[in-house]
Amino acid sequence: MVAAILLSALAMTLIVGVRYLIASGGFALATRVRQPGLYRGQGRQIGREIGWSLASAAIYGIPAGVVAWGWQARGWTRIYEDVGGYPLWYLPVSVLLYLAAHDTWFYWTHRWMHAPRLFRIAHAVHHASRPPTAWAAMSFHPWEALTGAVVIPALVFLIPIHVGALGVVLSIMTIMGVSNHMGWEMFPRWMVRGPIGRWLITASHHQRHHEQYRCNYGLYFRVWDRLCGTDRGLGEFRREFRRDFRKEQA
Repeated sequence: MVAAILLSALAMTLIVGVRYLIASGGFALATRVRQPGLYRGQGRQIGREIGWSLASAAIYGIPAGVVAWGWQARGWTRIYEDVGGYPLWYLPVSVLLYLAAHDTWFYWTHRWMHAPRLFRIAHAVHHASRPPTAWAAMSFHPWEALTGAVVIPALVFLIPIHVGALGVVLSIMTIMGVSNHMGWEMFPRWMVRGPIGRWLITASHHQRHHEQYRCNYGLYFRVWDRLCGTDRGLGEFRREFRRDFRKEQA
């Protein structure tokens, strides 16, 4: 049994690590195409981001592997495979429930991490990326990574979810975690600055957090920031850097 659990934890660590490399690498490539030169001069920072992120992959992968083993071997969780196990309308509802619960957990733990002592001990690692790149999504101190690693494994014991819907949740988590740090906005202006953007977090919103620190703590939604008075709107990207680079290339 111990060997099976260790193997599952190792497999999940590899999955999380490869998922990070593919997602961050893909968005970094998109940045190179859409915003040439944006990450120029940040090679050493990117190396640190990758190193911390791969360490975080193990911290995320170990509890995920234990839970995956418990689901398959013992039926411990509330993950189900039969799509007819619950009404079809519950599929999108379960995704929203997971995102809302994760967002709530992230908002309060993230805000907690900005307490001076905790910031110095742990969260400063993430904010050492100035400005962050697409590789910074999982660039956390181990203590901070641990706070993020437990939430989804805990939720599968509490809220029923189809295995496919869980895959959607993990995909959204990965995409938003990476795209919110890449230093430019991939969504159209009408969405970011329109009614939808007033409630959803995109790179423009999270950029303000990396500018001012004590605001914009959410992950998916702006609800908690609005309720708690910590929403400071949208940030600014490095337009002057891109202009200077393009002049050099002309």
